[in-house]
Amino acid sequence: MTFKTLTCAAALALLPAMSFAYCAGKEHQAQSCAPGSVWDSVSESCVEQASS
Repeated sequence: MTFKTLTCAAALALLPAMSFAYCAGKEHQAQSCAPGSVWDSVSESCVEQASS
């Protein structure tokens, strides 16, 4: 095997692990809340948006 082939194989083998490591530690976020609601990270749910 050539050096290029080994390098490509190693990169492809490590790609899923690097992707997982990049996303680890991210806080949970709702994909979407109803209009007038926002995501509350403390209660981990959508709550009504307070108007000021």
